[in-house]
Amino acid sequence: MTLTKKNISHLTTLLCPRCGKLYDATVLQSYATCCQQPLTAAYTCDLPAPDFMKGRDHSIWRYREMLPVADPRHIVSLGEGGTPLTTLHTLSARAGVQILLKDESVNPTGSFKARGISVAVSKAQELGVSHCIIPSAGNAGGALSAYCAKAGMKATVIMPRHTPATLQEECRLYGAELLLTDGLIDSCGRRARQLVQETGGFDMSTLKEPYRLEGKKTMGYEIAEQLHWQLPDVIIYPTGGGTGLIGMWKAFREMQQLGWITGKLPRMIIIQSQNCAPMVQYIENGNLPDDFSGYPSIAYGLAVPQPFAKDMMQEVIRQSDGKALTVTEEEMEAGISEIAEAEGILLSPEGSATYMGLKKLIEKDWVQEDEQALLFNTGSWYKYR
Repeated sequence: MTLTKKNISHLTTLLCPRCGKLYDATVLQSYATCCQQPLTAAYTCDLPAPDFMKGRDHSIWRYREMLPVADPRHIVSLGEGGTPLTTLHTLSARAGVQILLKDESVNPTGSFKARGISVAVSKAQELGVSHCIIPSAGNAGGALSAYCAKAGMKATVIMPRHTPATLQEECRLYGAELLLTDGLIDSCGRRARQLVQETGGFDMSTLKEPYRLEGKKTMGYEIAEQLHWQLPDVIIYPTGGGTGLIGMWKAFREMQQLGWITGKLPRMIIIQSQNCAPMVQYIENGNLPDDFSGYPSIAYGLAVPQPFAKDMMQEVIRQSDGKALTVTEEEMEAGISEIAEAEGILLSPEGSATYMGLKKLIEKDWVQEDEQALLFNTGSWYKYR
């Protein structure tokens, strides 16, 4: 594909990850109805060595050829991406393992959700969408509200009633329509699907459209570039819907095809709250009951009882020789204090969960002293008050 001023993307098609059926990427799509799976975007991987990106801004759009927006005039950006990756020296010395932290709390609207929402809203605008509807445990709703405001699009956010007032008010201030429901995000999802049918709005639910995944995968590109095109031995990720986990793995595979990285890929670790751990059950037992339900968690993003992409997450764990494990609510609270006192950083409960999970992995000798482990702080502590 020849890139022109009006076509900056190498996107070629969308496909079902289970059966390989192709879907037209030039029209609005939701998910692979053939197999009830998320759609994934495919690209021509014929870029040169990454030196060609020198001089570009350190945002997610630095990797624009491997993102789906064709016309740059449709990019809706608030400066997302380019987040810091640092070594936690004190905690590394205590653990005997090099611990890295990718801090997504500095993104617009205070969380990693800005990445996926920026790309999804940009592509939706390019394809003529004027109204986006999203079920959210908190941060995704705030991000959608902000990006739709920037784009001049209508946003409807459905949140659990117990979501903190800060996250609710954020949506209202951006001008979004905010609806509250009882229960967890699965209840919000049912209401969102009803509204989509009633209003004709576009469903932005996690992995029910193809492009939030593409924005989240930029975390994988950034990690590789920040580590000089090397990857850590282990990546520990707080997992609810799983977009970031699947997206990073997709990025690693794409970079292999591009020739930007070589060698063994990281072991991917799913961390969930003991209050709601569907993926731990699914991976350990091979099934997840249709009536599986969880309890609320202080880590709002982890309370996803019926993740749509459970098969894709299971495949990432299988391919990477990874694991899935839980931490308790009390452990997350303790971790926030331990990290703050040791490193001067306030992590979200989800971020704390990755550190507490790492401690368990070290105790079980699954992470060795000479290895490098990367943790994710997915959102700002200040938004959880």
